[in-house]
Amino acid sequence: MSKATFFVLECPTCGRHLDVRVKYLGRTVVCQHCHAQFEAFDPEGRAPIPHDSGIMLLARVEELLAAAEMQKAHQS
Repeated sequence: MSKATFFVLECPTCGRHLDVRVKYLGRTVVCQHCHAQFEAFDPEGRAPIPHDSGIMLLARVEELLAAAEMQKAHQS
């Protein structure tokens, strides 16, 4: 079974840090603490990815996974 990949976002309403699955980039998510709705955006400040652009989303997921693997390798 593969693990889900997450990134951390800060809720724009309450400021809590949220673990958001990469597959939700560009989609509306709900904060589990204050129930505010906002669009899940790239935590590195890039423009949101439209949810109807599967190719762009897959490319960004690959980019995030590669960065996570590099970070993990540097920690070892």
